[in-house]
Amino acid sequence: MKRMVCCFLVLSAMSRMAAQTMPQEIDELLKAYSKQGSFNGAALVAQKGTVLLQKGYGYRNASLNTLNDSSSVFQISSLTKQFTAAIILQLQEQYLLSLQDKLSKYLPDFPNGDSITIENLLTNTSGIHNYNDELFMAHYAQKHIALDSLIGLFKNLPLDFSPGKKFGYSNSNYILLGLIIEKITGKPYFLIVRDRILKPLGMVHSGFDFASLKSANKTVGYFQLENKTKRPAPVVDSSITYAAGALYSTVGDLYKWDRALYFDKIVHDSSLEKAFTPYKDHYGYGWLIDTAYGKRAVMHEGGTFGYTSLIVRVPIDSTCIILLDNKQSDGLLKIAESINAILNNQPYDFPIQIPEIEVDSFMLRTYVGTYQLSPKLFLNITLENDHLLVAVPGNGKAMLFAEKENFFFLKMQDIQIEFIRSGTTGQVYKINFWDHGQKLEGLKIK
Repeated sequence: MKRMVCCFLVLSAMSRMAAQTMPQEIDELLKAYSKQGSFNGAALVAQKGTVLLQKGYGYRNASLNTLNDSSSVFQISSLTKQFTAAIILQLQEQYLLSLQDKLSKYLPDFPNGDSITIENLLTNTSGIHNYNDELFMAHYAQKHIALDSLIGLFKNLPLDFSPGKKFGYSNSNYILLGLIIEKITGKPYFLIVRDRILKPLGMVHSGFDFASLKSANKTVGYFQLENKTKRPAPVVDSSITYAAGALYSTVGDLYKWDRALYFDKIVHDSSLEKAFTPYKDHYGYGWLIDTAYGKRAVMHEGGTFGYTSLIVRVPIDSTCIILLDNKQSDGLLKIAESINAILNNQPYDFPIQIPEIEVDSFMLRTYVGTYQLSPKLFLNITLENDHLLVAVPGNGKAMLFAEKENFFFLKMQDIQIEFIRSGTTGQVYKINFWDHGQKLEGLKIK
């Protein structure tokens, strides 16, 4: 589960093709991203109560050659948080809790519980450390874990900061919200969400135990899905992500969720307005809040092994953009920005297919290392399954693709890397790094 960078900026470049209808233009855009290998999943785009596009792209199961369609089922990870937040708001409307209640009211022995409120948990301002880091997920993601043991992973760790002082995205906050829901209702969290949201809205293709799902529409998640490399991802057990990210769903079901938020079916407008209020770092109650073309946009992204998801809502004109991908991707927000540009008759970038070449794995190994671009900026280049990946410490990894033997690019970001060899030793000693046209040089330090 990951938090997306909160920005919904206008992309400059290509104007709309006047001859196309809006749905056709969106479809052509998504086809181009799919052909590029940057989108493999299902999409739904709606505006003013009308669905403009609802369609699948790429493979549901590459080994069986089955294709995605609008019925494909995906893990949606951190999109679960908005459902958890909605249940908390329901309980407040029923006077069963207050958002200003202290955590200690429900977990008396939780350290610093007297200084952490439910609202701190909702807005990721509690300072509680995030439990599911990369190391934890690598070792425990597929294993069942009891809720007490899950909370024990972070309960006694020092706070990252004083409650209310900063923003710190932490799945631990929503794990605790799930437990609070169970303590108040006396029922399992999964059952409460089903009975209060999924069943009333007719979200019959949504649920929590994705590992045990027997639907023919179930997708296979992929770490990599290239022409010659198809690397399936293991399924994360629902107990590991719980109230922070265990839901699976379809684009159609998520659109039912979107529509319900307009009609007081889940929570009252006044509660929803609080949920869509930005606190620290643009975060509300399970939603990120920003603006697009002068309109308020609320959104959230999710990511787990083999899956990436995104929902964007622009309430003033009932815009809804849902993108579910069964391949790990860092580019759904950029795709959504382009779709929103089409909906608002604005210019946007159309993906360009850059010819890729294969580079021998022996050559790729010579590029592996750490490069220093500035006193505080380092790039780590690694080799995994014969593919180069680049990572800035503290951020996720992204796959590099070769245009030339020593020149690589990212598909969803305007970033290129050129590896430079010494004229005397022949060893790689530095890189030229371009970020949106800005060039930096980085020496290889190890």
